[in-house]
Amino acid sequence: MITKEMIERINWLAHKKKTEGLTEDEQIEQKILYREYIDAFKANLKSQLDLIEIVDEESSDPM
Repeated sequence: MITKEMIERINWLAHKKKTEGLTEDEQIEQKILYREYIDAFKANLKSQLDLIEIVDEESSDPM
């Protein structure tokens, strides 16, 4: 799960990268945070898509 603090850290690192650059440790941290964010986003999207039920009023067969 992505917390508000994690998002703030991601944004801070992105800003620092644009303005003054990141240290090697910060680059590693940024990659880890990005991966966690993307994985959480994908999991959330998958759970939402799994809840979608397609209804076809013309067909009598349930999907």
